[in-house]
Amino acid sequence: MSNYLIDRLLAPRERSEKPFLILPDDSVMTYREFASGVNRVANCLVAGGLVPGDRVAAQVPKTWRTLALYLGAVKAGGAFLPLNGAYTAGEVGYFVENAEPRFLVCDPAALAALAPLMPSADSVLTLDADGGGTLTDAADVCGDAFNAVPRDADDLAAILYTSGTTGRSKGAMLTHDNLWSNAEVLTGSWRFTEDDVLLHALPVFHTHGLFVASNVLMVAGGRMIFLPGFERDAMIRNLPRATSMMGVPTFYTRLLDDPRFDRDLVGHIRLFVSGSAPLLAETHVAFEERTGHRILERYGMTETGMNTSNPYDGDRRAGTVGPALPGVEIRVVDPETGATLPAGEIGMVQVRGPNVFPGYWRMPEKTAEEFTEDGFFITGDLGTLSEDDYLTIVGRGKDLIISGGYNVYPKEIELVLDALPGVGESAVIGVPHRDFGEGVVAVLTGDSPPSEEQVRELVSDQLARFKQPKKVFHVDALPRNSMGKVQKNVLREQYAHCFDKT
Repeated sequence: MSNYLIDRLLAPRERSEKPFLILPDDSVMTYREFASGVNRVANCLVAGGLVPGDRVAAQVPKTWRTLALYLGAVKAGGAFLPLNGAYTAGEVGYFVENAEPRFLVCDPAALAALAPLMPSADSVLTLDADGGGTLTDAADVCGDAFNAVPRDADDLAAILYTSGTTGRSKGAMLTHDNLWSNAEVLTGSWRFTEDDVLLHALPVFHTHGLFVASNVLMVAGGRMIFLPGFERDAMIRNLPRATSMMGVPTFYTRLLDDPRFDRDLVGHIRLFVSGSAPLLAETHVAFEERTGHRILERYGMTETGMNTSNPYDGDRRAGTVGPALPGVEIRVVDPETGATLPAGEIGMVQVRGPNVFPGYWRMPEKTAEEFTEDGFFITGDLGTLSEDDYLTIVGRGKDLIISGGYNVYPKEIELVLDALPGVGESAVIGVPHRDFGEGVVAVLTGDSPPSEEQVRELVSDQLARFKQPKKVFHVDALPRNSMGKVQKNVLREQYAHCFDKT
């Protein structure tokens, strides 16, 4: 038995002298050099006690070594668990307690706060924004040859945590075949080849930057301009040498704000992809008018990877996320009866295919609730299918907010806000925001609820910044229906334009 993912993703190019990564200092790393780094990490982890099935958690800055850590953990037989760098120590503590990783790799600046979460000092390693740290020190003295640990298609390759509406995060288990099948399909659907140069400014702690962008380029054998994050000047400087770019809507709105971003700058780029949050139709239109390019929008989830995509060749329709990808089945059903709905009717989106995860880590009952008897995953998203099978997402069940590409679950924030002095009750909603897709808004009741500024200060050590309310409003009472449930749809309508002048 081979290591299913590694043997397909990296092994075919391990000895290639072809460039793979163009780093921030403009140095170039070949596939062979990168594979050597992966092998050193794998040797380091095994020497430290990693056995097949162990988890490797990482809350680290984005560098090429972060990518090597992901693949090194998988090559050594483990499962990679990337964590958003904005998570507080308290939030990381839950993930560590739930996943019980063999190793936790963190930024040296967070070591004092995070080390006590792990059972022993040798299970905590560091990696900083320059690529230095105890992980690098240990890996660099290890050999650069490593025989991949055998793993099958259904073995675990990664766990990605996605918050729950109850405030309890769920670990989505992703198998070797979940990752491989999605990367292979996207490479073909988006026409990636070894001639591609992808401008990569996405974070690598979630599906978009780690499994979509990085995996696709490895499948194709192309190159990546690997930036630590989105910085407009750096993007504009690098666009002329790229052939493709993947981003979240915020990337595109901020580029459009710069007069240097024009048709000449991107004339040779063949593809712009947007995802992780809804792309406003007005952004789609403005982008085409400025550049002559129509952004390709697609739809995916932590639990499924990519499900649908507007076509590479064909009609890229603003406001839709396209038809199902090859091998993926999409249906829209009545949420109450489960009956498949005709074209044009709004219902619950369900998906089935090799990209769909097997379930949530150590949550069998929750897993059972999220799948139908015939194996479709219940996404929680509301949508419609056109007569020619283009999917349009019109809303989300469970009140999920997607802000700047990050999933934000209101209940988690409400639990924190309700505990603040002077707050009687809170309701958290997402409303349209030009840069972030949706902005987090908190509506508070109480005798003397804290101000907007006070709320941010009080929750700063409990909630990651992207979860913190961008606007806070005070009301005498929250609107409720006859059953006593807070009518968040009323609040969304009331505050729909609160960011219009932001």
